[in-house]
Amino acid sequence: MKRILIEILIIIAAFILQTTVFRLISLGGIVPNLLIIVTSSFGIMRGRNEGMFVGFLCGILVDIFFGSILGFYALAYTVIGYVNGIFKTMFYPEDVKLPMFLISASEAVYCFICYIFLFMLRGRMHFGYYIVHIILPEIVYTIVATIVLYRGILFVNEKLE
Repeated sequence: MKRILIEILIIIAAFILQTTVFRLISLGGIVPNLLIIVTSSFGIMRGRNEGMFVGFLCGILVDIFFGSILGFYALAYTVIGYVNGIFKTMFYPEDVKLPMFLISASEAVYCFICYIFLFMLRGRMHFGYYIVHIILPEIVYTIVATIVLYRGILFVNEKLE
C-alpha cells in the first residue's frame, strides 16, 4: 500500500511539474514528457504489471485534463509501461544506458503514435515538419530531463524495496 501511494504521489508531482513549471521554461513550445520518464522508469525497475499500472495512471491523467478522446493516452502509456517492463531482467541499477535508451525509444514511439492517430488521420501529412520541429526536440529535452530525474526515481525505488 505504501508503494502504491508513493507511486501515485510521484505521478502527480511529475504531472504538475510537466504542466506548470516546464511549460514556463519550454524551448520553442516543447516540454519534456516527465510522465514517459516515470512510466518507463517504473516499468524497467519493477516489471510489466507495475509499468502498466503507472502507465495507466499517467495516461488517464493526461486524458482527463488534455485528451479529446478518453482512453487514448491511457492506452498509449499502458503499452509503453508494459513494453518497458519486459526489460526488467536486463536492468541493473548502476547502469544508466539501458534506461536512457528505453526512455528515448518510448518517447519516440509515443510521439509517432500521437502523430498517426491525432494528426495524420485528420489530414495533416507534414511528417518531415513534425519530426524536425516536434519529435526530435521533445526527445532531446526528455533525455536531458531524464538525466536529472532518473536518479531520484531510482533512489525512491531502492528505498521502497
